[in-house]
Amino acid sequence: MIDTILCDEKAAWDKTVAKFGGHPLQLWGWGEVKAAHNWHVQRITIVDGNETIGAAQILLRNLPKPLNQLCYIPRGPVYKQGREDDVLAAIVNYVKHKLPCAVLTIEPDTEHPLRAKGWRQSPNNILLSRTLILDLTHTTDELLAAMTKKTRQYIRKSGRAGLDIKPVKTHQDIAACLEIYRQTAKRAKFALHDDQYYYDIHDKLGENSQIFAAYEDNRPISFLWLATSRETSFELYGGMNDRGQALRANYALKWHAIAECKRQGIKRYDMNGLLNDGVSNFKHGFASHENKLAGTYDYPMSPFYPVWRHGLPLAKRAIRSTKKLLGK
Repeated sequence: MIDTILCDEKAAWDKTVAKFGGHPLQLWGWGEVKAAHNWHVQRITIVDGNETIGAAQILLRNLPKPLNQLCYIPRGPVYKQGREDDVLAAIVNYVKHKLPCAVLTIEPDTEHPLRAKGWRQSPNNILLSRTLILDLTHTTDELLAAMTKKTRQYIRKSGRAGLDIKPVKTHQDIAACLEIYRQTAKRAKFALHDDQYYYDIHDKLGENSQIFAAYEDNRPISFLWLATSRETSFELYGGMNDRGQALRANYALKWHAIAECKRQGIKRYDMNGLLNDGVSNFKHGFASHENKLAGTYDYPMSPFYPVWRHGLPLAKRAIRSTKKLLGK
């Protein structure tokens, strides 16, 4: 008999996520970050008899009336191979009876289309499905060979600049990276959270938050921030100041992060989305392929679901707010 059980213990939860090769956005710490910033979180495990067959970290966000709330599972759920439909059915049943909402939305960490009954592809994506994921089980030589010639040249060039690349651990060092991020955001014209949001990510993810920075004369000029699980590293943020741009420090820095994740035994390095912009062009230099994840899927939970799906003004405001609060 399949049953759904609430989980309230961090170690047990993260062990389950790791067991099924789950994404960093399904880790306990990521849920705690969101819970500290205008979301609620529930974590459920799905069991069949004495066997755990899946789990889902559900983020809940209040929406304007009459939409009630959004239930959202980023890069999840996790499940035992072959039990996807059972896990999804159990989640739907749980949400239907315990979490009144307009819609249950998931963005699975897979390239396979979702075919479970009742789900429909959604136009309202929160995370980008078009991305670039490096297979870190390949050798270092194979990873380098897949790069463009220019990228390999810039890695060597910035590597010869005498930069010191090292992990960032303290709030003081994070503050220096956030100053670079503000400069990056001003150039690229995107919005930022308040500083506490970023400190919370590092504190609540703990060892699953990995920040690397390139230093010149003991001052950071470029940084790259990852969330990592046992099998997947996921780029969250990154940036460089004018000096970092001049030295192309981001090339050596990204290669260092990739190599370090490989050294740790992580199998996948996800660059977190591709657009038609300069940052995506930079990412493209590190591989000769793209990845297309399954995308966003909705399970309607209310007669008002069409308001959400069809992007009426009320829903558009809610969707923009949701993306901002998710840090994307």
